[in-house]
Amino acid sequence: MAKFRTNYSRSRAGISGMLSKLGIFSAIVAGILYLYTLLAEQFPALASELETAATQPVEWLPKGSKGQLVHFSHYSLQYNEEHEQANWVAYKLEATQLQGPSFPREDNFLPDPKILTASATPDDYRRSGYDRGHLVPAADMSFDQQALAETFYMSNISPQNRAFNQGIWRELEEDVRNWVEEKGHLYIVSGPVFSKKPIDVIGRENRVTVPAAYFKVLFYQDADRSEAIGFLIPNELSDQPLSAYALSVDAVEASLGYDFFDGLLSNKEEERVERVVQLDRWSLNPQKYQLRLNRWNRVGR
Repeated sequence: MAKFRTNYSRSRAGISGMLSKLGIFSAIVAGILYLYTLLAEQFPALASELETAATQPVEWLPKGSKGQLVHFSHYSLQYNEEHEQANWVAYKLEATQLQGPSFPREDNFLPDPKILTASATPDDYRRSGYDRGHLVPAADMSFDQQALAETFYMSNISPQNRAFNQGIWRELEEDVRNWVEEKGHLYIVSGPVFSKKPIDVIGRENRVTVPAAYFKVLFYQDADRSEAIGFLIPNELSDQPLSAYALSVDAVEASLGYDFFDGLLSNKEEERVERVVQLDRWSLNPQKYQLRLNRWNRVGR
């Protein structure tokens, strides 16, 4: 009996010790979760970096703006909570990604679960009169089912004039894919222009800025040459050729306060490439321009 009481006492002591250790462990876990929540609330961009740094799909990111960085399988963006959309999206598109089979577009727009402050929702755009315009085009990511689905997160969406979205913006997106196939690859950054007075604000749950314009900058580099071009286009119907909106990357950076391709070039080479526009190296498709004038632009008239 004495032996039983001794063993029983030891067993109870062991269980108590285990429970005590579990309690301490639970308290530590709770503390870590609390600190992470506090970090996410106070420093969302830093929290996002800690969460997703290992999955960044590109070796460079634009500089000069603030917001939460979010990395998807084939592109990154920086979310601007004030305007409820991205400051910019950035990715590298390869010709091989455009030449294989593609997945069908499903138009499944969803709030972005990665946005710590909550993204805009599809309802914010409903009956607004504006298109849910892609910053990373769905067609650029149709080579991969997950990548295609990720373009329909609302963090990648911006309110665009229908004639702009289905007209000149569509023409530029299609020309970009043609240039990727010609050159082999392109580094691409695209986004809304917040440095100009917004056209409007929409939203049922969130106040979503309707930008006055959009930008797209493109960079190509191989062993023999580097070249770049930028576009700054008003968010409206346009009958002008794309060449009317072509700018040097320096000019787009000056308008927005960004540094797009930092780290891809030496400072000297970056200065040389970004200060000029060589339109002869970016062949605009005259048939696409005529198609825009004769068909695509009709949606806005």
